Amino acid sequence: MYEVADALDRLENDKDVGAIIITGSEKAFAAGADIKQMESYTYSKVISGNFLEHWNRVTKTVKPVIAAVNGYALGGGCELAMMCDIIYAGEKAKFGQPEILLGTIPGAGGTQRLTRAVGKSKAMEIVLTGNQVTAQEAEKMGLVSKVFPPEKLIEETIKLGEKIASNSHLINGICKEAVNTAFETTLSEGLHFEKRAFHGTFATEDRKEGMQAFVEKRPANFKNE
Repeated sequence: MYEVADALDRLENDKDVGAIIITGSEKAFAAGADIKQMESYTYSKVISGNFLEHWNRVTKTVKPVIAAVNGYALGGGCELAMMCDIIYAGEKAKFGQPEILLGTIPGAGGTQRLTRAVGKSKAMEIVLTGNQVTAQEAEKMGLVSKVFPPEKLIEETIKLGEKIASNSHLINGICKEAVNTAFETTLSEGLHFEKRAFHGTFATEDRKEGMQAFVEKRPANFKNE
């Protein structure tokens, strides 16, 4: 996870990067935390060190982040995928939170983000049984946006990333923040935030360029300003 955080820092500062893709191998998306290492941990060690807090670096990224999941995304791997803004999955992908089988619970968002994504009943079933969910089931319950053949996953994810990156990077960030606000506030507060963010886009050159391009029936040339 430290490697992911370091990569995000580099990409966040690269003005040419409009979207970020996180992926693993066809066998596994991410391994999660090291169980052998954690086995010897004590309560005082994990609480004093605020264990797993560094995982939240993904959620603080302003640019859109897409997870391309092939193979297993279990435990921390599933939590990492859920920290991303969009999840694309290969047909053989498996999702799950098996922490209950180890005598513990998810610690990096597994009980919180999963519930917001799929609802209480499904989330309870997944975290209380430790059962794995197929890519098709994950798509049906709203955890995954789309499912592709494994060999097509990266290609399709890159297409999505390029489509997103063709927009104003500045406005992408504002839009992402508005969607995320829906999970943190009431509807009334969220609508107010959205309206003010919408108003704020009228202070940008990219909003002006986008509307001018539409009127003139030409592609927009965004400057991210």
